[in-house]
Amino acid sequence: MRTIILALLAAVMFSCAGTPQQEPAQVQKLTPSEFKQQNMNRKTVLLDVRTPEEYAGGHLDGAMLSDFRGGEFAKDMQNWDKDKVYYLYCASGNRSGKASEMLKQAGFKHIYDLGGYQSLVEAGLPTETGAAEQK
Repeated sequence: MRTIILALLAAVMFSCAGTPQQEPAQVQKLTPSEFKQQNMNRKTVLLDVRTPEEYAGGHLDGAMLSDFRGGEFAKDMQNWDKDKVYYLYCASGNRSGKASEMLKQAGFKHIYDLGGYQSLVEAGLPTETGAAEQK
């Protein structure tokens, strides 16, 4: 009887040891040039995590506003699809870096930090001004 129990225990241990662990998502940083090469579609989301005032002063074409500093980002992300591809930017790269880490910790799989808005503008990415688009 003891031999059977040891054999079963060994079988369980070896079967568990072979189970691959899912690697946590990694935040990838993209330069403006690299971002230009990305294929934007229905499975991609471009997020501006600046304040509404910064957003109204100019933002990337198609970007949705989710204010990191004002706390909207933390609320909004609870309703987002974790399988979509997220591109984030802010004024300098600080808030987008923090927001990207929050997405990573929450289990989002595809996260790209684009850094600061001005470098994206200087790279010639299309921009627009006006009111915030709905999340």
